[in-house]
Amino acid sequence: MKIKLDIDCTPQEARAFFGLPDVAPMQEEVLRRMQEQILDNVRKMDPEVFLRTWFPMTSQGFDDLRKAFTGATGRREKPPKE
Repeated sequence: MKIKLDIDCTPQEARAFFGLPDVAPMQEEVLRRMQEQILDNVRKMDPEVFLRTWFPMTSQGFDDLRKAFTGATGRREKPPKE
């Protein structure tokens, strides 16, 4: 004996029928937080913000930036003359 039953309902109606909780508000909150984190990370990739994060705008910060580009001595090494 075979019994075939077709039920035409939406996922929300099926969840309500089986007594499962409505997770839509939680999903919306999780997606909102993920969007905030992504946008925050995109803002951090701004070159100006990136430099301020790594090299604070103080005299020590400028010295660190100079050393990063020119080497520890503060002078660029000149290529040997041929």
